[in-house]
Amino acid sequence: MHTNLASRIDHTLLKPEAGEENIKKLCHEAVEFGFASVCVHPCYVSLAEKYVKDTAVKVCTVIGFPLGANHTAIKAMEAAQAAKDGAEELDMVLNVGALKSGLDEYVKADIKAVVDAVPNKIVKVILETALLTNEEKRRACSLAKEAGAHFVKTSTGFGPGGATVEDIRLMRDVVGPDFGVKASGGIRNYEDAVKMIQAGATRIGTSAGPSIIKGIQNAAPQGNAY
Repeated sequence: MHTNLASRIDHTLLKPEAGEENIKKLCHEAVEFGFASVCVHPCYVSLAEKYVKDTAVKVCTVIGFPLGANHTAIKAMEAAQAAKDGAEELDMVLNVGALKSGLDEYVKADIKAVVDAVPNKIVKVILETALLTNEEKRRACSLAKEAGAHFVKTSTGFGPGGATVEDIRLMRDVVGPDFGVKASGGIRNYEDAVKMIQAGATRIGTSAGPSIIKGIQNAAPQGNAY
């Protein structure tokens, strides 16, 4: 169960004050615990790639972060550069204002531009669910899927709220069983991580990965699948 849960965690460090030593520590922890990826700012992709090279840990970065309001062309260029630097997964922020304005075709094109800029890479679309109505969340999920993305994700961690079980269930309901759903924002312990997975999340974004995994032996009953 230790390995199964660890392999679903994106070990994340997106604080503005994070420096090279912090990134090095993040990467070493990810390799030690067997996390799915390290998620870092674009300027640290090359550094992270160096530290996780020849391991199963992937490098993930963020695009248009944290507001999602960058010009589409800038998002696409940022994504292409990140892929060139070694990113295998890219978490892009949806243009929330455009979605709320009903500009669905613009939102879809914005996502598709990033997807097209990084062929053979995983693109996750951050919805910032705390800013959206349920109807808007549903539209956002549908648009992400139509645009060719691979995941929908709850939050940046910089918005007014994080992941909820209700939002994960809603997102899973819209995208169906074979699409990625990432829960992120405020997941700090084993119990919360398992609740998200049981609600339909296939990936967990958190900066608390090591403490979550260390807490498994005390928190998990025998036979738990995670």
